[in-house]
Amino acid sequence: MSATVAEALSLEQLIKAQACGLGFDLAGITSLGPMETAAAFETWVARGYAGEMEYLPRGAAKRRDSRLPVPGTTSAIVVGLDYGGRSPSGPIARYARGDDYHEVMLGKLGELHEWLEAELGRPIAGKAYVDTGPIIERDLARRAGLGWFGKNTNLVNPDVGSFFFIGALLVDLDLRPDAPFEADRCGTCTRCLDACPTGAFVQPRLLDATRCISYLTIELKGAIPEDLRSQMGAHIYGCDVCQDVCPYNIKFAQQLREPAFAPRAAIGNRDARSVARDLLAMSDDDYRGAFSGSPMKRAKRRGLSRNAAVVLGNIGDEGDKAALAVATSDHEPLVSEHAEWALEQIEARRLPT
Repeated sequence: MSATVAEALSLEQLIKAQACGLGFDLAGITSLGPMETAAAFETWVARGYAGEMEYLPRGAAKRRDSRLPVPGTTSAIVVGLDYGGRSPSGPIARYARGDDYHEVMLGKLGELHEWLEAELGRPIAGKAYVDTGPIIERDLARRAGLGWFGKNTNLVNPDVGSFFFIGALLVDLDLRPDAPFEADRCGTCTRCLDACPTGAFVQPRLLDATRCISYLTIELKGAIPEDLRSQMGAHIYGCDVCQDVCPYNIKFAQQLREPAFAPRAAIGNRDARSVARDLLAMSDDDYRGAFSGSPMKRAKRRGLSRNAAVVLGNIGDEGDKAALAVATSDHEPLVSEHAEWALEQIEARRLPT
């Protein structure tokens, strides 16, 4: 950008241009203050839809008012980083195939913060958030004009769909806010609701997380309810189904451009059965080597092995029984129990009805 052009732009325009220069696909600005969906969020938790995610209610007062987490801040620079909705679907949700998005996003937001201080020639109080604190980033993103709340609860942008991460840099600057995104462009479409394998949507924009495959494979620490296991299909970690069927993603989803989100060798573009068998065979050291710095480390080895067993129970055959038989002696009872269930499922499919 030439000096002449830069001088003609407002600070807000320069900030968004710099965000794009750092690799972000979306950028907008909004003022901090009371959050519109905070009360609905608290009701959602109270109704039990959050399941075992006991960390969610923490910091309720700060979640209600986005000025409170970082005293003195008045504006939020909200960004979106695409993770490649055009990549083939598979047993691992697209967002989790590469490096941990928290670290990638926070690094870029840190660079944006440093640039802003250099541009203004003084320290700017602020803090970046990426799904890690009492901030409703989705609210801030809608207010910053980045999209609307889809019926599957994801933020949808009319130009790129919904396969993007949201982050926010809260700053002590009075920036001119962008116009909020007011329209609801879902119309009468219910494809996301109808396609959910486990029927996790109570109604449009109301998700029962305890039935969501992403929750079951990532956040749930114990046994997966037996009545839901067969509905998980070939999903080992997370689920993209409600995004895959969205018309905005079908038409506007992007190719993967961020190198940090490229699939790791343990995942690649491999089929669910081969990934599941490898996961079951992993030792704790193997797991740490394969998933260090990955979002998949959240489920721990025991969780990934549990999920892998369920997938083989759903789609496996005689060729998978050896891997499952070994897993029935796993030192983690959670893994052995799910491996035994999987063997029972394969055997039931083999026997004539």
